[in-house]
Formats: sequence, C-alpha cells, structure tokens
Amino acid sequence: MQIKLAKKYGFCFGVKRAIQIAEKTKNSITLGPLIHNPKEISRLEVKFGVRVEEDTQMIKNGEHVIIRTHGIPKGDLEYLKTKDVQITDATCPYVTKPQEIVEFMSKEGYQIIIFGDKTHPEVKGVMSYSTTQPIVVSSLEELKEAKIGKKIALVSQTTKQANNLLQIASYLITHCYEARIFNTICNATLDNQESARELSKEVDVMIVVGGKTSSNTKQLLNIALQNCTDSYLVEDENDLDMRWFEGKNICGITAGASTPDWIIDKVKEKIQSL
Repeated sequence: MQIKLAKKYGFCFGVKRAIQIAEKTKNSITLGPLIHNPKEISRLEVKFGVRVEEDTQMIKNGEHVIIRTHGIPKGDLEYLKTKDVQITDATCPYVTKPQEIVEFMSKEGYQIIIFGDKTHPEVKGVMSYSTTQPIVVSSLEELKEAKIGKKIALVSQTTKQANNLLQIASYLITHCYEARIFNTICNATLDNQESARELSKEVDVMIVVGGKTSSNTKQLLNIALQNCTDSYLVEDENDLDMRWFEGKNICGITAGASTPDWIIDKVKEKIQSL
C-alpha cells in the first residue's frame, strides 16, 4: 500500500516554542496541559519532570510555572503574579492576539463575539479579557439564535475553519450597524487544513494523528471526512485498526499541530508493516 504524507502537518511554531521552553525548564509546572497531546505530555513528565497542575490555588511559592500554549484566564495570571513564583509564558502569539483584541474592543464599547468552543481553554482565556459578557458561538446556527447588538467585534478560536468564520462574518456584516471582523485563525492551522483537504481527495483511507481533545486535530478529521469517508483519528499507532486498510491502495497521513514527529513516525511504520 502506498503512503502519502500531507504537505503540511504536525508541530506548529507555537507548540515547538512551548516544548522547547518546557525541556529547558526541568521540574516545572504547567497550568493545565501544555499542549493537547497526552503522549507528549507524558514524555515531558518522565524525561524532564514537567508536571501538570489544573488548580492555580495548588501552586506553591518558589515553583516555576509555565503558562500553556492555549493561554489561561486573565484572573489566573494576575493571581500567579501575586505569589512568589517564577512565570514563563508559553502562550502562543496567535492566541495572545485575540486576547489583546478582545480587551481593547470591549473597552471601546463593542459587543464581543467569539467563534469557538466555549469549553476550550483557549476560548476561556480569550473570554476573560472582555470587560463585558462575550457571546461564544460554534456555528452560524448558534449565532442566529443569539441576541446581538448593532456594534460588534468578531474574533475566532485560532484552530477554526476559515470558511465557517466567513459565514459568521458575512451574517454579522448584514445584520449589524458596525461590524469589526478580525481573522485570528492561525496561519499554520490554515496551511495544515488546506494540505489535509488536498490529500484527502487523493487517497482511499486517511489517518489523522493527534490528541483526541485537540481542536485543530478534530478540524483536520472533519475536513478529511468531506472527501474521504474512511478517515480516522488516532493518538498513536496502538489506535490503528487493521480492518481500516483492507482493500485500500493509498493511505494518507496528516497530524495535528500538537503531534510530535516521533508519534507520526510510529504510525507510519506500523501501516507500512501491513
């Protein structure tokens, strides 16, 4: 069976930067998982002593805290600054951007609308920078049911699909007196999504490698399924089901932005062993 890799896949700039920070800061604490990939989080803990803490109240004086790539709520960051701890901010610059936009535009009197998943840590962090209660929608249908004002500012979770953002932006432009639209989707996300879309048209089975809680990985799977119905999400080679490949000739592989090369290589090797 022939195996094709997407032109763009795997670690993005923000994730690479965060991993490098964690590897240089041994025995540190990350407030929430540094990235959405449990296998890589486990590697950092075993090899570098980097452990995860979910509760800011459990952070003790004298500890070294790394802010996760997705960022944290503004209140949590302000609390950490009151303690005797060393803080290293590994928030991806693409995530910092919507935080800054939301803070500024809300102070200017704009109603904030965030296109994203309200339970995602990135979105929770962005929400916290709004001086008024923001509206979070995951689809155009949700937006149509929301009570929106005449003066709004729109930002997006960095891993969303551009086409869906465009639909929401178009609706707001035609329903609001003033609409400020900010495209805060990460460039690497757009590249990975487009590469996955192209590859899924060329194969008869598609494997997406990444954390099952990763938003950008799930977006890649949704894109692949549009062109290749036999598309599957795996965290590592152990999730592969050999029945997926029966009667298939070309297998495509892509990976989420939080997926390290060593996991992708193992998945590829196992498929090649068929």
